[in-house]
Amino acid sequence: MNPRDAVRHLTPENWERANRLLVRKAIAEFSHERLLTPKPLAGSDQGFAVHSDDDTVEYRFTAKVLALNHWQVDAESIVRIRGGRQAPLDMADFCIELRDTLGLSDSVLPVYLEEIASTLASAAYKLSKPPVSASEVARADFQRIETEMTEGHPSFVAGNGRLGFGVDDFRRYAPEAAHPVHLIWVAAHRDRAAFTACADTEYESFIRAELGEELLGLFGKVMAGLGLDLADYLLIPVHPWQWWNKLSVTFAGDIARQYLVCLGPGDDEHLAQQSIRTFFNVTDPSKHYVKTALSVLNMGFMRGLSAAYMEATPAINDWLAALIADDAVLKQTRLSVIRERAAVGYRHRQFEAATASSSPYRKMLAALWRESPVPALEPGRRLATMAGLLHVDRDGGSLAAALIAESGLAPQVWLRRYLDAYLTPLLHAFYAYGLAFMPHGENVILVLDGGAVERVVFKDIAEEIVVMDPEVSLPPSVERIRAEVPEEVRLLSIFTDVFDCFLRYLNAILAEREVLAEDVFWRTVAECVHAYQDSYGGSSPELADRFRRFDMFAPQFDLSCLNRLQLRDNEQMLDLTDPSAALQLVGTLDNPIAPFARLAG
Repeated sequence: MNPRDAVRHLTPENWERANRLLVRKAIAEFSHERLLTPKPLAGSDQGFAVHSDDDTVEYRFTAKVLALNHWQVDAESIVRIRGGRQAPLDMADFCIELRDTLGLSDSVLPVYLEEIASTLASAAYKLSKPPVSASEVARADFQRIETEMTEGHPSFVAGNGRLGFGVDDFRRYAPEAAHPVHLIWVAAHRDRAAFTACADTEYESFIRAELGEELLGLFGKVMAGLGLDLADYLLIPVHPWQWWNKLSVTFAGDIARQYLVCLGPGDDEHLAQQSIRTFFNVTDPSKHYVKTALSVLNMGFMRGLSAAYMEATPAINDWLAALIADDAVLKQTRLSVIRERAAVGYRHRQFEAATASSSPYRKMLAALWRESPVPALEPGRRLATMAGLLHVDRDGGSLAAALIAESGLAPQVWLRRYLDAYLTPLLHAFYAYGLAFMPHGENVILVLDGGAVERVVFKDIAEEIVVMDPEVSLPPSVERIRAEVPEEVRLLSIFTDVFDCFLRYLNAILAEREVLAEDVFWRTVAECVHAYQDSYGGSSPELADRFRRFDMFAPQFDLSCLNRLQLRDNEQMLDLTDPSAALQLVGTLDNPIAPFARLAG
């Protein structure tokens, strides 16, 4: 690619717009997390101001404050005043001017600025693409919707850091680039690699189904030409970036000694998903997703995959699938999961000897295969990422509003059907099993009938589910997902992950467009909770007791702050083996469904 063409999206107009939108998000989210305390402007109902650390710069804007301390900031209203004059909006300057307020240390600040620059560059690229209306996206197919997502995680300000990607990598591998990718396959000697699979899966037939006889035969010939036997090795799919930038250099010794052998690209074309390192097979959509290791820093973590974690992945998926199949409530909601059916990992002996178990150096070569939701799709139904419900086009059009209109349902009825499919299984998993998912938009797939949500599919299971109840019995092979979480913060798995990190935004989008009033939105959420508790509390004293112990209608709940985690340590926000230990809890939020609690007696 011509080096000038590679940055053609970086125009003054796109850069100005990207900065304005990101400064808007920063003011909104940092105010929500109480890092910023906007001061009301005299003589203005909705005018506010934020000042720099040294009080020499002022940001003025208009905003509405909605439920859950959600700051709905008008991007067009933001004005930056420095030295008595209006100055351009610049997100990097914003971070520097408020570095003390934001708690950015000398070591974190430059890395955070690099993540901000990458996030802005990604936004500028998206702005350079032809505009697509929310209504058009709502009618698109599964993967078109996936690649049209523009926001990333709604809470994180530096949400598209992707440190390690150059601009050429971005255009090849970023999900919004929608560029087909051929994964690279390597053979890993069985002495240093392990393959594990669900009970109904074995290696040879699984790999044959994924690769096909012709390609598998070609790989066998490559190995024979080197005097090696493919039967002595396990096949691992590799992200092309990982091969060119990490494995071919960092694992050079193992390649030279033929513990690892590069076999070349596969035949099938894949599209990167929003999570960057997961790929959907577009050549044959019925085949498995492939999740790969990627040593790129993004949103608080190096996106590698642990070979040790991969070993237990299929067993965890078998356990969860069986639990869902045997539970009458979950079956009634029609919840399904797409299992991570097989996993493979490679252990580099020298890096394992030199590092702790959580080191990124142990997460450079592994992969898993996750079922595709396509084969289980009923006739007349279609799939969409749940992140799409928060998608807003360049003219302010809402994809959620477009789906509601398409469904022909009253907005409140549409919302209730969605909540019955999405929130009810989360409530039951929590109360019946002490089980929490990570149910953000990218981890949930909606099954749509027209524009209405009929059921949901959960994914990204083994790395992101947790059992918090010490009394729940788990098989030894699944014990890894148990975590000691204090009782008083367990319900944050609903309050934070569902209410604060997803429904807060959906409420604001629908309220701003006058699709659904705030009080109606949260009353509908409360009705969903009441319906679940009414249906099952009477027949199960144990559940009824847990409803009282973990009160969904408590007046307040702790504010758990995601950006504060990233601002403190943007290389590893959390220890995933002890997720509650590093939580940044700052005051409380008023529970928006508490006003709809029923009076005792």
